[in-house]
Amino acid sequence: MTEKGLLIVLSGPSGVGKGTVRKAIFESEGTDFEYSISMTTRQMRKGEVEGVDYFFRTREEFEALIESGQMLEYAEYAGNYYGTPLTYVNETLEQGKDVFLEIEVQGAMKVKEKVPDGVFIFLTPPDLIELKSRIVGRGTDELSVIEERMRIAVSEIEMMSHYDYAVVNDEVANAVSRIKEIINSEHLRVDRVIHRYIKMIKEL
Repeated sequence: MTEKGLLIVLSGPSGVGKGTVRKAIFESEGTDFEYSISMTTRQMRKGEVEGVDYFFRTREEFEALIESGQMLEYAEYAGNYYGTPLTYVNETLEQGKDVFLEIEVQGAMKVKEKVPDGVFIFLTPPDLIELKSRIVGRGTDELSVIEERMRIAVSEIEMMSHYDYAVVNDEVANAVSRIKEIINSEHLRVDRVIHRYIKMIKEL
């Protein structure tokens, strides 16, 4: 019987570097995760491939999936839906593959409702001064926007208690190493492997 994979959810406040860390994880050696493919209602762009870049669906199809509880999480941007389809995630996990999802805090809480046995990792800044420096360093936002981002970031950090692990993103390489260690350890948890041994005992 194939061992079920892990759903790994990486989350954290805006500006903490989730995308950078996720990219570095997938570029590092020994990474064997499936990156969760999102679903969208926007038009397919030239060069994009169904089931590789996105799952492309009509608005009616997407809303039907929402109504039937088949979206792990979703949001609407610029008139189009984007989200994570539950069926794809479950089928990939059943094949024994780990699924990696990088997502905002509110989305992560929705995912936890549907997949409570996932591994939820909260990426944190070294401190709030450093976080503000990173947000300011983008150089694209006005002061009022920066202050609003910081207010939201603080409220998101207060959600940390809902996660399994907190990883400080002081250096990207360090954060990558810590996250991979967490995932390796999770595969060795007794509650994830004991069924194999119970089956062996019954077959004796």
